[in-house]
Amino acid sequence: MAPAAVPPVGARIRQARLARGVSLRALAREIGVSASLVSQIETGKSQPSVSTLYAITTALSISVESLFDTHEGSDAYEDEAAVSPVVAASAAPATVLHSLAAFAADPGRRIGPLVTPGERELLELDSGVVWERLGHVPGTDVDFLLVTYRPGGCSSSSGGLMRHTGTEYGCLTSGELVLTLGFDEYTLGPGDAVCFESTTPHRYRNDGAEPAVGVWFVFSQGVQ
Repeated sequence: MAPAAVPPVGARIRQARLARGVSLRALAREIGVSASLVSQIETGKSQPSVSTLYAITTALSISVESLFDTHEGSDAYEDEAAVSPVVAASAAPATVLHSLAAFAADPGRRIGPLVTPGERELLELDSGVVWERLGHVPGTDVDFLLVTYRPGGCSSSSGGLMRHTGTEYGCLTSGELVLTLGFDEYTLGPGDAVCFESTTPHRYRNDGAEPAVGVWFVFSQGVQ
């Protein structure tokens, strides 16, 4: 399978922000990061961490799924392409080689019913986290992901806790992962499962020497 272009996640963020009349600085203040970081994410020069991605979608009242919606010819996409037609691809790690363009497909597109390992859509985020999309049924607000935290990987580049809409279910299949949930901390091993409301402050990190891999479902009903 030939490498595909990195989905213009930053362009989608910019499009959603402008559609809601939110300035770049206002969004940065809302989510507690610098305006420079938001600008770098929007132009494809940086990838967001898991926590930053969820903070942005929460602040803009959009779903994570909507960030992977490509509208050919949209202003946001054209603006980014005008800067550089390969800016996103050049900014992404070399390991992002799978069907990334499919991440940017219409959210009404069915993924499955069978998805083989070679067909998985892969998105690499900041701080050593990789998402592989395992499927999607149109009309549902569910992120069905194979999640990998590389050694030292964390859901937040700053180490802070994150909150977002939805309900989270996960099962670790290999490695070891530390979950901070509110004031509690849990160490997950292979076969351990977790479930909680995603509005509870939380963070994942891998303190081990091996990748931590698991299957995660995040239900985000009510997010447009």
